[in-house]
Amino acid sequence: MVRDLLLRQIPILDFPGLEEKISPLCHRHGIQWVYPVKTSQIVVAQWVRLKCRYGCEHYNTNWCCPPATVTVKEAKEILREYKNALLLSGEADHPHFYRNNSKKRRTQVQFWKGTVAIERELFLLGYHKIFGLTPESCALCKKCAYPDNCLFPKEKRPSVESFSIDIFETLRRIGKEVKIAQHINDHFKHYSIILLE
Repeated sequence: MVRDLLLRQIPILDFPGLEEKISPLCHRHGIQWVYPVKTSQIVVAQWVRLKCRYGCEHYNTNWCCPPATVTVKEAKEILREYKNALLLSGEADHPHFYRNNSKKRRTQVQFWKGTVAIERELFLLGYHKIFGLTPESCALCKKCAYPDNCLFPKEKRPSVESFSIDIFETLRRIGKEVKIAQHINDHFKHYSIILLE
């Protein structure tokens, strides 16, 4: 069973059997916690886009990273169309985080696919506006086809970071601890957000 899975405590997700549908997806994809959040608690900031543009090798090379994703202004406007969201989190040993190798890629893809799978399940339950924001940059392909057509358009989603979301301040606003993995043996936390309605 997923730790702290709060789906039954979210009035807008009060469907019989929902937890039984979502829990296996969370377990399979390394998602350990699901927190309900108000979109008013999600912080969008210019500095996040700055970090993407200066310091990330994926900038202008990936369909799920800037500048291929929405601007800071557009992200703020989109968030105003939603009231509720889910913050998904998973924790893993991740000694390959700063290395570009297949082990890191497997971890990224696992959590990415989990976010998209949960989004799809909730869409089928009637959340027609639902939209997932995934963790990190896309790793579905070893090398992104950008600027040519994406090879996985149905799974293509902007990352939380490329949506200019300040995950640190967002976590603080919902009362969660913020701790940066500083050493290669530290546990690494993945975060994704699913916009509900």
